[in-house]
Amino acid sequence: MSSLLSDELMSAVGRTSEPHREIVTRRDIRKYAIATDSQQAKYLSGDEAPPMFHVSLFWDVVPLAELTPDGVSIDSLLPTFPLKKAMAGGLKIDYFRTIRPGDWLTATRTLSAIYEKAGRSGALIFYEVVMDIVDDENRLVIREKTTRILR
Repeated sequence: MSSLLSDELMSAVGRTSEPHREIVTRRDIRKYAIATDSQQAKYLSGDEAPPMFHVSLFWDVVPLAELTPDGVSIDSLLPTFPLKKAMAGGLKIDYFRTIRPGDWLTATRTLSAIYEKAGRSGALIFYEVVMDIVDDENRLVIREKTTRILR
C-alpha cells in the first residue's frame, strides 16, 4: 500500500490553535443541564457544570453557509486530507476539576498525530486532536483527546 501521508501533510502534526477563552455562566450551565435531561440539582441550578458541558462552550459560531455538509464548522487547525469521509474514532476526556459559573476557561487544541492503516475497503487515515482547557491560573481543568477516521 502506498502512503497517503505526504511530508507536507505530516508537517501539520504539532500545529496548535490560537487560545479560545470563554466565560462559564450559570444560565449556560442550566440550559445545558435541561437540554441533556439532567436530574441532578447541582446541574439544574447551575452551581456546577455537568460532564460534556465544555464541548459546545468552545464551538465556533458561524453562519450556516460556513458549515460543512454534516453541520460542523470548518476546522482551520487541520490540513487538507486526501480522504474526505470522516467518522468518529474515539473520545477520551480527563476531568481535573469542577467547572463552576464565573470560571474563565481557555482552550487550546493541538493536532497531535496523523497515521494511516489499511481497512477492509482501503486505506484509512486517523488523526488525533488534543484540547487542553485551563483556568485563569493556568491549571488544567480538562484534557480531551478526539480521534477521527477518514476514508
